[in-house]
Amino acid sequence: MDRFQEMQVFLAVAEEQGFAAAARRLNMSPPSVTRAVAALEERIGTLLLARTTRSVHVTEAGQRYVEDCRRILAELEEAEESAAGSHAIARGQLTLSAPVLFGELFVTPLMIDYLAQHPAVTIKALLVDRVVSMVDEGIDVAIRIGNLPDSGLHAVKVGEMRRVICAAPTYLNEHGRPQHPDELLQAQLVVATSSPLLSNWEFNGPDGAISIRPQTRLLVTANQAAINAASLGWGLTRVLSYQVASKVAAGELEIVLQDFEQAPLPIHVVYQSGRKVPAKVRTFVDFCSAQLSQSRALNPDGRN
Repeated sequence: MDRFQEMQVFLAVAEEQGFAAAARRLNMSPPSVTRAVAALEERIGTLLLARTTRSVHVTEAGQRYVEDCRRILAELEEAEESAAGSHAIARGQLTLSAPVLFGELFVTPLMIDYLAQHPAVTIKALLVDRVVSMVDEGIDVAIRIGNLPDSGLHAVKVGEMRRVICAAPTYLNEHGRPQHPDELLQAQLVVATSSPLLSNWEFNGPDGAISIRPQTRLLVTANQAAINAASLGWGLTRVLSYQVASKVAAGELEIVLQDFEQAPLPIHVVYQSGRKVPAKVRTFVDFCSAQLSQSRALNPDGRN
């Protein structure tokens, strides 16, 4: 096994946090994976993985080596793809990230359509509700919601979303429609703990900013669960507009307090800059941007 292969094996173990999972990912036997990592550690002369009977953790030296492995293997892949002509033809694995519900609703259908058009490309999608480091985690393309910090990344705006308060018509008919954010303090609320909107609900009022800390009897760990609970008439919830667009259109949910909403947040397709952007990245960004820009849920006014 050469050094590049050892790097691939070590990186798989570090990312999967286990030898058995890494073996399945690499289609290797667990003993072969164990021997490869042991040989690597012996040659380097330092412990890269701390092992117990139940878990595997990357050491401090191992974490530095993980970052180096990602960079070196990415450069190797780019060199091979360039030699094979992939800067002109889309091929190879494309790794992307997106928020969970956005990925389920919007990105998954795009991936299916894109793969049908590009048979030489494979896709690995990381759907998580956190900001992923594109460099550290080897992400080619990411969907980002919110204002972007200054960076060396390229970004294409494809839409925007609002932070909305909504409830089922049955709840609003029984309890009334709130006319001011302060009324939410006495309302029945459902909140998703995974939501960045959890701690404080911010609004714009005629006299300035309004901040409400929601008090709720129902906490759930997923945005979709909060939406479902609101649809069943439990109470009000705060979500992103794209997450409830279909239910609002169907009359299952109604949006309230529109006059107090903050400015919409932009949605971008982000990718790393470089001397030569591989065709798999360029074609996916172009395809994804064109499709998302046409979505009425993300561009209700027909613009982005």
